[in-house]
Amino acid sequence: MQFSKLFRGKKGDAGPEVVMPGAEQPTKEEQLARVFSAEEIQQAVIEVLRTVYDPEIPVNIYEMGLIYDVDVDPAGKVVVRMTLTSPGCPVAGSLVPEVESKTRLIPGVTAAQAILVWDPPWDPSMMSDAAKLQLGMF
Repeated sequence: MQFSKLFRGKKGDAGPEVVMPGAEQPTKEEQLARVFSAEEIQQAVIEVLRTVYDPEIPVNIYEMGLIYDVDVDPAGKVVVRMTLTSPGCPVAGSLVPEVESKTRLIPGVTAAQAILVWDPPWDPSMMSDAAKLQLGMF
């Protein structure tokens, strides 16, 4: 599935629609009633989390290992458990609301909550290999 098609935006933002000759096109109501599975929503949330950055670190919060869990229930409620690099992180007040607001934009999400946790404490071993490479930690 192309995740770009899951996100809201202007008509045509996801690229041109392919129309098969003779194929019956869904009505506007049918398009709006599209039900996304929890797995589709979870993958879309992960893609969104890859667009969230700590302004002091040039790596997204997902690759940094700051996301501990993305839970999606069948009704579309999303709970993201996340941490920060340190309890005194200066962007603590902005990252959590950014995660929530970007998650709410995903079609199929009915509610979004980001919970800041400190256990287990974050350490650099939680970063992806790509993040370590980008930060010169190899």
